[in-house]
Amino acid sequence: MQAALNPTLINLSVVTQRQPLKVVVLGDSLVYGFGDPEGGGWVERLRRQWMSPDTVGPILYNLGVRGNRVIQVRDRLEQEFRHRGELRNRLPDASIFSVGLNDSARVQSFQGRNYTEFNDFETALHGMLDQAQRLCNVLFVGMVPVDEGKMPFQGCLYYTLADQFRYKEATRLACLERNIPYLDLFEIWLNRGEHWWKPRLCCDGLHPNVIGYEALLQDISQWEPIQKLAH
Repeated sequence: MQAALNPTLINLSVVTQRQPLKVVVLGDSLVYGFGDPEGGGWVERLRRQWMSPDTVGPILYNLGVRGNRVIQVRDRLEQEFRHRGELRNRLPDASIFSVGLNDSARVQSFQGRNYTEFNDFETALHGMLDQAQRLCNVLFVGMVPVDEGKMPFQGCLYYTLADQFRYKEATRLACLERNIPYLDLFEIWLNRGEHWWKPRLCCDGLHPNVIGYEALLQDISQWEPIQKLAH
């Protein structure tokens, strides 16, 4: 007669299997992937890479919302964490943020007010990062440069490299103070020259296009903090 399987051994084998990390990605249209009808943006492209049965990587949740500013991401942060299927009743292992570009825009003209006044931006940013660090490990992916010659966006928003630099530097320094890894895509892309980065933007001068998101995927997937998540 066939011996009965020991249920204790079965349970132990299940428990010892390595569970994939749960990672949420929060931010604006750069997270959402607008401008990439082929690959769905860098988050979706990375998610597909990590879905290979041969090398199962972290589970990625894309929580990007077009037009979001830091205040909006901060306000939806914890609720988003706690309502993601497998994340219900628990916290993710890591969060990746990419937000701030929309805050930097000027309204109605290149001399208009910033969409989010700089002091308000810093206050919301610091609050968001502090809250996120209390919940899990945090990474930050910076913004890519815009083409000022294509402004205004949607007829009323004026993005400039100077404003981008000011807001991204505030973000980089806030991350530095908290030992949060920050990927400075703004500087990386600018250093490659206009001949390289301008063709990687959509006709709106704001969002990456298909080849832009391909480049983003390469930059982000080669970033050491992301490689550590994947292994």
